[in-house]
Amino acid sequence: MTTFLEKLDAACAAANSLVCVGLDPDPALMPVPDVAAFNRAIVNATADLACAYKPNFAFYEALGLPGLRALEQTIAHIRQAAPKAVVIGDAKRGDVTNTAAAYAKALFEVWGLDAATISPYLGRDGVQPFLDYRDRGVFLLCRTSNPGARDFQDLRVAGEAHLDTQPLYEAVAETAKGWNDKGNLGLVVGATYPEELRRVRDLCPTLPFLIPGVGSQGGDLEQSVRFGTNAAGRRAVINSSRGIIYASKGGDFAGAARRAAMQLRDAINAALASEGKEW
Repeated sequence: MTTFLEKLDAACAAANSLVCVGLDPDPALMPVPDVAAFNRAIVNATADLACAYKPNFAFYEALGLPGLRALEQTIAHIRQAAPKAVVIGDAKRGDVTNTAAAYAKALFEVWGLDAATISPYLGRDGVQPFLDYRDRGVFLLCRTSNPGARDFQDLRVAGEAHLDTQPLYEAVAETAKGWNDKGNLGLVVGATYPEELRRVRDLCPTLPFLIPGVGSQGGDLEQSVRFGTNAAGRRAVINSSRGIIYASKGGDFAGAARRAAMQLRDAINAALASEGKEW
């Protein structure tokens, strides 16, 4: 059985890329009305540049059954056009054990995703059903990229290994290491908080990171690469959604998406090279 980390490493190596393309279809911004057709064009334009695609479930659920059908068609097309790419379901699920098990079955068996974003707020029993899928990745929300992240994630708590308190996001990171007995757990850490990103990488030197927040949210790319990758310059997936898929709102949207994805890939690789971590 291929592990999730093996899938991720192979996807990054195949494209020489850490770029994840976020597929967040918004009818108000899309230059074509058909979600599946829009996504197909984006995937076709970026298939050789991206290691991963990240459909955000909220945008599909907001469109009702037609949106879910478009999501199904999108995942199927990624498998065909970019067969080595990892597909991350940005679902942010988290619930009590029996409900979590149903969510895990939906994400990994019904939708067939390679990985998913999961909330750790309910504790280990709410995460374990996802971790039990040994060949799938589980990215726990640790330090999210939004401004309101500070409301709870900066609260200081008493960590088991500390005499003093620590921010909640650090406690999540340290706890995650103990939950990673199947080797398929990673963390979501936003590019908009580079010092926190550095701290989480120090705490978790080997875990894979999903890093949102570059592009439209203004996260610093060079710092994201420097602080977010592991010692070899890998095990980080750097996501851009609006900055790629809405690089143009005209008829040239697919070509513009390709140029934006290539620019991001090349900038990431230049930052890796500056650290002596070329492909």
